[in-house]
Amino acid sequence: MDKKIFRRPRDILLVLEILSIALVFYTYEGHLDRQLLFLTGGLIFVIYISNFILGKITTGDNYIFLIVSLLLTIGIITIFRIQPETGIKQLQWAFIGVLFFYATYFVVRIVPRVERYGSLALLISVLLFLSTLIFGNTVRGARNWLSIGSIVFQPTEFIKILLMFILGSFYSNYEKYKKYPYTSYIIMAVIYFFVLLLFIQRDLGTAVLFMAMYIAIQFVYDPDIKAFFINLGLLALGGVLGYFLFGHVRTRIDIWLDPWTYAYSTGRQIVQSLFAIAEGGFFGAGIGFGHPELIPVAVSDFIFPVICEEMGLFAGFAIILLYILLIYRGIKIALEQEYKFYRMLAISATVLISVQAFLNIGGVIKLIPMTGITLPFMSYGGSSILSSFIALGILQVASEDLSWKYEREIMKGEVSSEPIRK
Repeated sequence: MDKKIFRRPRDILLVLEILSIALVFYTYEGHLDRQLLFLTGGLIFVIYISNFILGKITTGDNYIFLIVSLLLTIGIITIFRIQPETGIKQLQWAFIGVLFFYATYFVVRIVPRVERYGSLALLISVLLFLSTLIFGNTVRGARNWLSIGSIVFQPTEFIKILLMFILGSFYSNYEKYKKYPYTSYIIMAVIYFFVLLLFIQRDLGTAVLFMAMYIAIQFVYDPDIKAFFINLGLLALGGVLGYFLFGHVRTRIDIWLDPWTYAYSTGRQIVQSLFAIAEGGFFGAGIGFGHPELIPVAVSDFIFPVICEEMGLFAGFAIILLYILLIYRGIKIALEQEYKFYRMLAISATVLISVQAFLNIGGVIKLIPMTGITLPFMSYGGSSILSSFIALGILQVASEDLSWKYEREIMKGEVSSEPIRK
């Protein structure tokens, strides 16, 4: 890719950041304080410099990080406008997330035969699940938070990443496992064990993400079509059981069907979300002229209606288009990657980001019941930002030509052939 071609969208991104900061400065009525200065320098450093460095080191897709940079910029600006202190924290999480992105990129790119570590990923996932069940904290009905000293995080955010390696490792070595009876049901048992643990934690939104990644990989790579249809049947059965076993699931379904009956109680979130989107119209009320304080959890789960209220439906459409572009680039990367394991990583990362965005946006506009899933790269949250950047780092590696890795290993005698190329 010509680096001069890549410079232009990166420079346009810098102009967008400067204009966004100028709008925030206007809402501050010309008051320049330490937080706004920190936002200005930090946002330009995190977004522009990281894109500049990536353009120098990668031979893969440069545009997925640019798309994410746009989403991240809009998210940070919106959060800062609502709660300046939280916006600064989000900027700090974004900086750490970029570091995680580069760390993931170099580790997955350099470590030989990453597909061999599927069993280790499975072991770590089980340990994280058990730690959450034993020592976890319950927040909004779901027992999915873990505290280690002053650090509070959601282990399931990182188990989602480990699941990519579990699925990729299993299906890239599927021929080796064919000697066992019911090969396809081995991984199915693992996935449903995870889903059972998520049911116990009452974290059904994450269970949907797990199943989405598994179904996508199973549909493409599992030769047992019967196992695929059995999985769909079990998924439908799990949805019905979830409705009857969990009161908060029934509540969300009831709110989805008729939020106005619960407008002053449990349905307040979705009602205020719909009012905010309607109030903004096509062009928005203007940054600083909305009422995000009326929307519960505005900086995380319901950041999309806040953006629509102040920036308009056109801004909302633009965000959806950015996610569609990101999904398109992810699918293109998966189609062009010649190694099966990295192709599966690309599919899993793309499905993870796309389904997460669909669940969040679909929930806040009442297209589907709310799930409590955050909007990738935009909603406030440390664990969510870090896991999203890790997934992006994996997708960045998958966008490159990785034949040099296996050629080097063949020369060293570590592998005699390239069985995972297909």
